[in-house]
Amino acid sequence: MGAWQSYRLRLQRKRWRIRAFRKRRELTRVAKRTNKIRPSDLLCFSTLRNEAVRLPYFLQYYREMGINHFLIVDNDSTDGSLEYLADQPDVSVWSAKGSYKRARYGVDWLNWLQMKYAHGHWSLVVDPDEFLVYPFCDTRPLRALTDWLDASSIKSFSAMLLDMYPKGRLDDQPYSAGQNPMEIASWFDSGNYSITRNRRFGNLWIQGGPRARVFFRDAPEKAPALNKIPLVKWDRRYAYVSSTHMLLPRGLNLVYDEWGGEKASGVLLHAKFLDTFTFHLMDRSHRLLAGPLQRIFL
Repeated sequence: MGAWQSYRLRLQRKRWRIRAFRKRRELTRVAKRTNKIRPSDLLCFSTLRNEAVRLPYFLQYYREMGINHFLIVDNDSTDGSLEYLADQPDVSVWSAKGSYKRARYGVDWLNWLQMKYAHGHWSLVVDPDEFLVYPFCDTRPLRALTDWLDASSIKSFSAMLLDMYPKGRLDDQPYSAGQNPMEIASWFDSGNYSITRNRRFGNLWIQGGPRARVFFRDAPEKAPALNKIPLVKWDRRYAYVSSTHMLLPRGLNLVYDEWGGEKASGVLLHAKFLDTFTFHLMDRSHRLLAGPLQRIFL
């Protein structure tokens, strides 16, 4: 990378950090327990809206994995999500009534919370429908992974987002609070993926899966990105650029070896496609998507 492009990326990182600092005004503290965070704690950050039915299993899953504290932004939920989170002893929660889109889909809010609370911690950023798996996760907690990453001088850990879905219609099997969503959504696309390199930021760019197959079948190059870097040994100078697809400094995105393959990495099992999916589409006024998605999974 040339000196000029490197300088431009440093300016962009400064811009995102300033933007996050300004967006902090949109956050209202509801339950702040950050005084309980210890220097070695593993932290989980998330932003959500109307995810009450998913929260019991989400919190249980990551507690069992070894997360010590959750820092969550609730974007004006109306289903009791905020009240539920405020009652959890290991959760600090803020309310944001501002535009999710204008906060760069929540990135600005979480960048600020990570700047303030995650410095020096391993920080995991996931949505309530994303479940991280990694090598030996069935026998070793997340702490074992972060200890290995520390010993290997690796500061970021990548994961491919894998869309899971049920066999049949989305509404054939109702999801209930506390249930493992993989009991219902246990199917996935195994082979229609493409990988390229993002030359500007240095990260891999992965596309494909059911969303490309259903919604972008005529323009697969426009399908949503599936590459993520959700686990980072955070420094207050860092900033996510676009969701957790990439971040700055640029070196944190180099999660592949010289041949283009990934180094040690994980998978984010994405359990969005349940019967609750239609509700969320209606909630965000995207009423036209549910029908095509249900028809494709017959």
